[in-house]
Amino acid sequence: MATMNLTAPSPCRDGLLAAAVALTVVSAALLAAHVSFDGDTFQHCRHLGPSARMYVTAWAGPLCSVAALVTCAGGIRRRGGAWPVVVCAVLGLLLLCVQVVALSWVYAPDPSGGYDCSGLAGLKR
Repeated sequence: MATMNLTAPSPCRDGLLAAAVALTVVSAALLAAHVSFDGDTFQHCRHLGPSARMYVTAWAGPLCSVAALVTCAGGIRRRGGAWPVVVCAVLGLLLLCVQVVALSWVYAPDPSGGYDCSGLAGLKR
């Protein structure tokens, strides 16, 4: 009777690890893209509001982070806390916290108080 090597990782487990790493990298890239699109809100001292690509990256980032955390949770449960899975989980959690703040900034009111770049909201009456 052939013996089975139970210590070798299965392709499914390696696939989960690869998916967790990929989702974490995509989540970080979406956060970087969202920050780079931050200049879309003002043009010639006029508040235009967030662009569509800011909304897309603000929502897609946390979704990828949550998917990475769910994948990492499955990997931790199956692998017993292997270090690559734990690193992805910690990075995914940190990214999720930052992305939730970025998402709240998308829905925040005009930071200039409706007076464009002047900042003289108290003097204009």
